[in-house]
Amino acid sequence: TLFRSFFAYLCNVFWKDRMNNKIFSTFILVLLVVAGLFVLYCLPAPFVGGKKLRHVDILSDVRPDVVLPVDTDTVALPPLVIKPEFVDTCKTGMTCIEDYADSTSRGMSHFYECLINGEHLRRPVRIAYLGDSFIEADILTGDLREKLQAAFGGCGVGYLPITSRITGFRQTVKHIFSGWSAHSVMDSTYFDRSRQDLSNHYFIPTPGAYVAFKGTKHKSFLDSCEVSSCFFSAKDSVLLTSQINGGEETTHHLVADGHVMQAQIMGRMHDVKWRVQAADSATFYGVALEGRKGIVLDNLSLRGGSGQQLLKVPMATLRQFNKLRPYDLIILQYGLNVASAEVSNYSYYTEAMKEVVTHLKAAFPEASFLIIGVGDRCNRNEDGELSTMPGIKNLVRYQQLLAAETHVAFWNMFQAMGGERSMIRMVEEGMANYDYTHINFKGGKYLADLLFETLMYGKEQHEKRLTYENQ
Repeated sequence: TLFRSFFAYLCNVFWKDRMNNKIFSTFILVLLVVAGLFVLYCLPAPFVGGKKLRHVDILSDVRPDVVLPVDTDTVALPPLVIKPEFVDTCKTGMTCIEDYADSTSRGMSHFYECLINGEHLRRPVRIAYLGDSFIEADILTGDLREKLQAAFGGCGVGYLPITSRITGFRQTVKHIFSGWSAHSVMDSTYFDRSRQDLSNHYFIPTPGAYVAFKGTKHKSFLDSCEVSSCFFSAKDSVLLTSQINGGEETTHHLVADGHVMQAQIMGRMHDVKWRVQAADSATFYGVALEGRKGIVLDNLSLRGGSGQQLLKVPMATLRQFNKLRPYDLIILQYGLNVASAEVSNYSYYTEAMKEVVTHLKAAFPEASFLIIGVGDRCNRNEDGELSTMPGIKNLVRYQQLLAAETHVAFWNMFQAMGGERSMIRMVEEGMANYDYTHINFKGGKYLADLLFETLMYGKEQHEKRLTYENQ
C-alpha cells in the first residue's frame, strides 16, 4: 500500500510539472526504470512457453568474475610430442639406392629383412639378377655373389639354363651338355612363348640327353654345393637319373601334372649330372646349384634383351617357380639395347616396362624389386672425339621415373661409375672393352664392389630405422 501511494504521488507530480520541468521528469523516468529492473532482479527467472528466460542481473557489469572450482577428476595432459620421421642418409661419395616403395613395400625392405633374419628362413635368400649382355658370363654378378656369400653364407652358382652358348667364357661353373634342342626368345626361328621360363628359354630333350656341372675355384664358395634341383614340366611321367661326384646314379620317377616340377638331390657335391631317361612331351628349364642356407644369386642374362620380353613369360609358370624357389630380390638391369644417339624421349620404353614390373610383382608377391639404371656408354661424335652417347643420361632419368611410378627401388649405376665419360676411364684402366659399352671381369668386380657396399649401407639404414621406430 505504501508503494502504491508513493507511486501515485510521483505520477501526480510528474503530470503537473511535465511541461514546466523536463529535467525532473527525466529523473523520475530513469528512477522508475531502475526500480523496475531491481524488482525483476529480485524475482526468479520467468518461464515463457515452457522455456526459461535469462535472469535479469543489473549488477553483472560490476560484479567480479566467478572462478569455477577445478574438477578434481580431471588430469592435465602432458604437452603433445611428435616424433620426427626417420630420414635415411647417404655417405659422401656413395651412390645410394633410392627406394620409392609405397604401402605395399615392394622396395628393398623385404630383402633387408631376409638378410637380417636369414637364419630363421629355413631356406636360402634368393636373388634373381636379370639383365642383358652387360652381365653375360656372370660378369659383375659373380663377384657380387661371392661378396654376399662371404657375408651371409651360402654356396653354389645358382640357377643355370640347361644349355648355354657361353660355356667357354663363363668362369664360375664348368658346364657340358648333349642331346637337347635349345630355344631362346631371341631366336630368329619359331619360339613358343608359352613354354619359356624367367630366363626366356626352354629345352626339349632327346632320349639320353644330359647336362653336367662342375664347381670351380675361380670364385669362393663355388667348388661345391649342397642342393641341386632340375626343373621341368610335363603331362606324362618323367624318368631321370642323377649322379653326384661321379658315383652311382640315382633314379627319379616323377608323375607329372603339367605344372613346373623339380627333381632334387642333396649332399656335398663338387659335380653333378642329370640325365633324361624318358620324358615324352616334357619341357625342361634349368638346374640349380645352391646351399641349404645363405645367399643364392641367379644370373639370368639375355644377350640383346631389353627387359620387355619378360612380359610374355606365362604368369602360371612364374607362380609355379615362385612356389618351388621364391625370390627375395629381383634386379632388373637393362638399357644397352634401348639407348640410341638419336633418341631422347624413352617414355615408350618405360611405359612397356611398367607392365613388366607389374607382371613380375604379381608373380612374386613377396619379392623386393631393384631397377639398375644403364651404365655409361660412349661413342665418337662428329669431331671424332669419344663422349657419352647422347640419350644415355635421359634414359637413366626415365628408368628412375619408372622405379618411382612402380614404387620399387632404383640404383643409378651411371652415376656410380662416375657419370659422363666414365666408360672411357674404365677402358683406359683395363676394366671395359674397346666397344666402350661392355665391362670385362675386372670392371665387373669394380661395379660389384660398389653395389655390394650400397646394399650393405641400405641394410644398415634399414636396421637403424627399425630401432628408431621401435623406441
